[in-house]
Amino acid sequence: MATLKLEIVTPEEKIYSEDVSMVTLPGSEGELGIYPKHVPVLTTLKPGELRVVKDGRETAMAVGEGFVEIKGDSVSVLTDMALEAEKIDLAAAEAAVERAKAAMKEDLGKEEVAAIQASLQKALAQLHVKRRRHHG
Repeated sequence: MATLKLEIVTPEEKIYSEDVSMVTLPGSEGELGIYPKHVPVLTTLKPGELRVVKDGRETAMAVGEGFVEIKGDSVSVLTDMALEAEKIDLAAAEAAVERAKAAMKEDLGKEEVAAIQASLQKALAQLHVKRRRHHG
């Protein structure tokens, strides 16, 4: 059966490198499902849930902003955050959401608002993945 070589890399480390059957990720145009023999694509990654199917099992990760390069049978994800569900600290993610919401009420410049919104999106992505896996 055809597989995809999936690599997920953050500035700190290579998080994931496996042959998988399918990847679903939050792209700039919406959710993107990638199978082997996909047409080459370079797109941006938005904070959200990345799902991987390997050996019939699905795992989920919370990902941040970044880039995705798809080349035939390989997918490279470069992102500022990639956390598997079990590595997500629920309390820390909830606290980050609260901090971001509180900060949004202050009088901020455009760049500060953009940075806070980005951190809020990443924290919400973590909560989504953690809660979905927790109850499932």
